[in-house]
Amino acid sequence: MKKITIIGGGAAALLFAAHIDTAKYKVTLCEQKKTLGRKFLVAGEGGLNLTYNTSLESLIKPYVPSEFMSPALQRFTNKDLINWLKKLNVPTFVGSSNRVFPERGIKPIEVLNKITAYLVAKDIQFRLNTQWLGWDKDGQLQFDKDQKIDSDIVVFALGGASWKVTGADGVWKKKFEDKGIKVQPLRAANCAFEVAWGKGFIEAHEGKPLKNIALSFGNQLIKGELNISKFGLEGNAIYALSREIQDVLRLKKEAIVYLDLKPGLTMAQLKAKFNGSRQTKITGVLSKALNLDRTSIALLKQFCDKYTFSNPDLLLQTIKAVPIKLKSAGPLDEAISTIGGIALDEIDSHFQVKKMPNVYAIGEMLDWYAPTGGYLLQGCFSMGYTLADFLNGLNVEEV
Repeated sequence: MKKITIIGGGAAALLFAAHIDTAKYKVTLCEQKKTLGRKFLVAGEGGLNLTYNTSLESLIKPYVPSEFMSPALQRFTNKDLINWLKKLNVPTFVGSSNRVFPERGIKPIEVLNKITAYLVAKDIQFRLNTQWLGWDKDGQLQFDKDQKIDSDIVVFALGGASWKVTGADGVWKKKFEDKGIKVQPLRAANCAFEVAWGKGFIEAHEGKPLKNIALSFGNQLIKGELNISKFGLEGNAIYALSREIQDVLRLKKEAIVYLDLKPGLTMAQLKAKFNGSRQTKITGVLSKALNLDRTSIALLKQFCDKYTFSNPDLLLQTIKAVPIKLKSAGPLDEAISTIGGIALDEIDSHFQVKKMPNVYAIGEMLDWYAPTGGYLLQGCFSMGYTLADFLNGLNVEEV
């Protein structure tokens, strides 16, 4: 039997281990933490969003680059994931926003335990609390405590560089660069962005949500929600634009996003409501006729001068496009995910590192992007399954 070593214990590694043929390969999974799936559990703290319920075409579209992710997503779709979890006795339900979760009452740790039990039953060998240190001068894997693991195939699934406490610390980057492999800088994605709020505004409105809004940047428009923090803005609407915003912030000191406080109304409809109001004060018109809450009105004042706020035409234009300057991304370690990683031209169509035969890399350590909403986990799951399926189809002589 050929021997496979998996280095990393997150979503991509778990799905690979779950689907690799252990009648054909002897598989050892190494994880530097004392338990598996640490980031998987952190992701589940607000509800374990496993995937997104939509057509395959719509599922693929948000990934960047979608042409890289498409084959894996087609090979192991959102429906395939739901059906596989059902076989593990993890039924799911679709939330109001089309996000897919374990059925109510099933905790993230229970889902992880079901997957782990499945791996144990498959005779996957675990080496927990085992840190990979790199390669020795002969190209052999090195681990701490002078541990030796013989391997014919190595599958790296080391994650990105957010939430270091989970083990996704990005220290692997230099080890691959020392091997001549191009690794793009690891930056925060699906993260908060800094805004220079006025003192009075943030004292009154920190923690307040902005619901049913739309945010535009460049040629992208995202509908969703935002949350006002002392640091700036967070929430699904800005997370979905994080990659594009980060690209601009690499070149400029600031990026400007435009907030539509009333995406469900056209400018003509806004004007009709505004002009039809019996309120005498502008704040009254905004509150009663346009149904803007105190936080939205305060936000307008924050980004309007007095002349604009008192001029109905200019004010209505601003309601549809409040210009908000973003100064920087939030800390990398607080981001939901990362941009960057092993450059995709270093990887072949089967996730093999071109310069290192029989060495594969999957998951967040590759340079791809997905928004929140279940896309991140689905992408990792799909890559893990697809690589396992490929290796299962090889003749042992090909390894």
